[in-house]
Order: sequence, then C-alpha cells, then structure tokens
Amino acid sequence: MTNKTEQLAKLRKEALLGGGIKRIEDQHKKGKLTARERLELLLDEGSFEELDMFARHRSTQFGLEKQRPLGDGVVTGTGKINGRTVCVFSQDFTVFGGSLSEVHAEKICKVMDLAMKIGAPIIGLNDSGGARIQEGVVSLGGYADIFLRNTMASGVIPQISVILGPCAGGAVYSPAITDFVFMVKNTSYMFVTGPSVVKTVTHEEVSFEELGGADTHASKSGVAHFACENEIECLQQVRKLVNFLPSSNRAVSPLLPTADSPDRLCPRLDALIPSNSNKPYDMKEFIREVIDEGDFLEVHADYALNILVGFATLDGKPIGIVANQPNAMAGVLDINSSIKGARFVRFCDAFNIPLVVFEDVPGFLPGTDQEWRGIIRHGAKLLYDFCEATVPKVTVITRKAYGGAYDVMNSKHIRGDFNFALPSAEIAVMGAKGAVEILFRSEIKEAEDKVARAAELEADYNETFANPYEAAERGYIDDVILPHDTRKRLIHSLKILETKKDTNPWKKHGNIPL
Repeated sequence: MTNKTEQLAKLRKEALLGGGIKRIEDQHKKGKLTARERLELLLDEGSFEELDMFARHRSTQFGLEKQRPLGDGVVTGTGKINGRTVCVFSQDFTVFGGSLSEVHAEKICKVMDLAMKIGAPIIGLNDSGGARIQEGVVSLGGYADIFLRNTMASGVIPQISVILGPCAGGAVYSPAITDFVFMVKNTSYMFVTGPSVVKTVTHEEVSFEELGGADTHASKSGVAHFACENEIECLQQVRKLVNFLPSSNRAVSPLLPTADSPDRLCPRLDALIPSNSNKPYDMKEFIREVIDEGDFLEVHADYALNILVGFATLDGKPIGIVANQPNAMAGVLDINSSIKGARFVRFCDAFNIPLVVFEDVPGFLPGTDQEWRGIIRHGAKLLYDFCEATVPKVTVITRKAYGGAYDVMNSKHIRGDFNFALPSAEIAVMGAKGAVEILFRSEIKEAEDKVARAAELEADYNETFANPYEAAERGYIDDVILPHDTRKRLIHSLKILETKKDTNPWKKHGNIPL
C-alpha cells in the first residue's frame, strides 16, 4: 500500500508542475500567472476539486508519444465563489502552449456537461496557442464539440470566458458564444487571423495589441465586456460578476446583504437634471444615487458609451440596468448601442433578472452611415428583446423620450410593467425645434421676425407636449414621481412584481433580426 500511496503522491506532484519549472518561470516573466495560480485567485480558498488530473493525450504522431504530460494542458474541476458552486477550466500554457487536443477538449466538454447537470456557471480561463497541429482534424473536432455545448448551455447556465493569453482562429468562437468576455490589457489577444496573415492578405501593418488586444475589443469591436489592468483585477471582477448572477435559469438570484435602507430618499437627484433639456448630465450619477450603496458593475463600459448597461442591487436583490447616457452623443440610440442593449436585455431575461430602465433619449441617430449599415435592423434587436422579455420591467423617464426610441426603451406598449416619469420628462414625437419646423413651416416663413416667431412656437409646443402629463392621461405613464423618491418607488414596484407571470406564444424560437 505504501508504494501505491507514494506513486499517487508522485503523479500528483508531476501534474501540479504542468510543463515544468522552466516553463512556469517563462510564464511569470511574461507577467502571467499559471493555470493553477489563476484558479487559486478565482475560487474560494481550499474549494477547488480537480477532475481528470491524470488524463494524457493518445497521439503518436510527430514524436508526441514521447511527451505525455499529465492533465494535457488544461486544469478542470469544481470550486466555489462566495460559497456558490461553479465549474471551471483553466488552460495551461506551459503544456504544449495550452493547445487544444482531443483529450484536452474532452476534459473541457466533461466539466461543461457537469455544469449543465448540476445547474452551475461555467467559467473558462483561456490561454492557448490554438488547435494542436500534430493532431489535425481531431483537434478541430474538439473545438466543435465545445461550440455545441456553449450553444446548448446558452440561456441555461451563465457562461463566462476569461482571456488571459492568446486566443486565435477557431478558438475565439467559444468565448464569442458565451455571455461575458473578460480580457487583460497587454497580455491577452483575440483574433481570427493574426497580424502576419493580415499583412499577407491585406498588406496592413498592425500589432497584436491593435488588432486584437483588450482595449481594441473593449472599445471598438465590443467583443470584450471587461478590459482589466492585470490578471488579479480581472479575476476579482469575475468573482464580483458571479455575485449578481443566479446559478442557472431555474435558480433564484442571490440576495446580497446591504445596509442601504429601502426607504432612503435621494435629494441630490432633485438638482441633477438641468432645466435646459439641451444640457447633458451623467446618468451614472443618477444610477449610483438610486442603487444600493452606489455599487454599479458596468458591463461594456468602454463600448457604445451612449447607452449604459450593468448590474446592481435594490434592497439586496440583483437587477439589470439599461440607461441612456446624455453625456455621450446626447444619449441617442445608434447601431452599436442598440446591439449592446439588446444583448444585455436578452441575458437578463434568460436568467430572470429584473430590468430597470432609465430613459433620456432624443431618438435614433440620423445619417447615411447609420442607414446604410442597417440601423433599422439593429435598432429592431433592442425593440425585439424588450418585447420578448417576461421578467419584471420598470422604466423611469428622466427627461427626453422622443419618437420611436420612446417605444423601444421599454414603453408600456411593449409590456413595460411600471412606467414612471419625472416632472422633467418630455414625451413627444420629436423635439420642439424639429416639430415646429415641420408643423409651422409656412407660418414662420411669412412672419416678419422669423426667429422670434419660431421661438414663440417652440415655447408653445414645449408647454403643450414636452411634459409627461399627456402620456399619463392615457395611462402610458403610471405615475409622475419626484426625483428623490425614485429609489423608494423602484424597490416598491419590484417587490410587487416578484410574483409576476408573463408568457410568450409557444414557438421553437423567434426569428430575431440578426
């Protein structure tokens, strides 16, 4: 028995070393942690239970039969984040550059299947050189096996991808299917084809960072939801995100303790919104005043800045927030903001997270660029997802709600449950200037003082239409509330909606305008 115990200890020691001391040192020199160090930071202390530590590849091509490291380049298992079970895999770059082989893929698929069975989030720490070339099509098949599981798990369990090194070629499509993508600046990269191929095909000179770095994907492509300064910050942010999420689509979101009173008033909000509707303000300030302890986990913070999405709690209960941002492009909706908002709404609905909308939108962005790139189709995505969502949905119109954008931003007409407006709200087909130019074109043209007459007509229009009361008369607005009451009214409304039941017609699936 002693010999067998010693053998087990020896094999475990070998597995823990991955590709060996030298390669671990090389990993550290690049400013990167090892696969196991990352799991130690991500998971609660002592909670990790490893699976398939002794798995080895079966390949005999290109001399691989002489190199059969334990684990085959990926560490898999279960652990806990703040006491809640998660399933994880962490690619080990010290073993064959973290390349994906048949066995490597089997390990990932096995832990993904487990996550589906037990209803737990799956978190993938990606650091891989791509498919293991020596295994050819078997490796490619392994990727497809993972993609299928990503697709089947979508909307069933939360899926989080953390990019901590290279992620190229076919490997990028698994993270792309998952719900949230984290990247680290200067050490993680994602691209379908690398800089050398780009140069050969298109003759463009581009660096790894410019082509597929964290800043690029966080601000330009929208592929990355979070761009972090280093791996430690990144893994801490993953832990924070998990706090807001239910373990599956059948689980209840966790209750997060808070000392913030549900009856707290927000007097600062009474003076936050400028009386001049053309002046901007920061919607983030409005949000932080309302939510528990001002703790807002913004998603896609550097992408499509004219709309805000993210997680917070009200009275300890997680909510998803969608808000126009007057500080960026006056809060107008465009292609990128519509896609960003739609994706977030869809996630929250899939996992039964209530939605709170803060609305200040002058309409959709005009121009040939937007029209030719399909603003009609992309704007419809946000409309479609709000319409389809059956979770509790509450809207607060802080100022502008103009045109079709009024309809899209969770209006009463598309099953918004409670729709409130502040006294500063302006609900109309368009702003006063545009409306007057259309309605009174001839009258202004004939006036002796055209400027004065236009100003007079704009003032009349504002008095008649730029307010929340016509909509309130028709029941499109449930109540006009004072800004300082916003937090209290939202918490009360969401409490009422806890027992909400809403259904959609039976269908295999809808045909969202992709």
